[in-house]
Amino acid sequence: MSVLVIETATRACSVALLKDGAVVASFTENVGRGHAERLLPLIAALPGGGRAAAILVDCGPGSFTGIRVGVAAARGLGLGWGVPVTGYSSLALLAAGHFADCRGSDLSVTVAISAGHGQLFVQSFEGNPVRSVTPLRSITPGEAAIVAGSVIVGDAARAIVDDRGSGEAFERTPDAGNARLLPVVLASLPPTPIYGRDADAKPMVPRAPAG
Repeated sequence: MSVLVIETATRACSVALLKDGAVVASFTENVGRGHAERLLPLIAALPGGGRAAAILVDCGPGSFTGIRVGVAAARGLGLGWGVPVTGYSSLALLAAGHFADCRGSDLSVTVAISAGHGQLFVQSFEGNPVRSVTPLRSITPGEAAIVAGSVIVGDAARAIVDDRGSGEAFERTPDAGNARLLPVVLASLPPTPIYGRDADAKPMVPRAPAG
């Protein structure tokens, strides 16, 4: 079965077309906040315009805007093509990519990425098969240095290792093609955003009437 994979939860904008568990084609660009402009052109550049029998989208955590762009695009394409849409976690994707690259030498990793406002998204995983062993948390770098394991993956990995003075840091960029490494349970989430913390902007609470 063919699957279109969309990854927009971090600074990377990454897409891949999978066929029977193998990568047919993929593109990854470090766009910062330009996901809305680059996502559809990258999909269109895939063979067959990226059209597939199913769509798999990164639901987060990560960039609030990036997550919304990816999920909205996946839902829209799924509706237009009449195909199912499921989700996965950005942290699980990073863990899966690391386990594949290290070829079993690391049995567990902590994934840590920037959450903004002085916070990090942190979660630990074990491999073979990939599975989470701690809940997703949004915590400070100091707290992350305490709870993180000895191997840390993600854009915040180096900062944690430097702050703690120990451990190994691997600063990975999410690659949509690595979604093929996720077990079914981690690649069948509802296609809804995983923000990991409260939104930056909160609606105003109406004042109670005077008197």
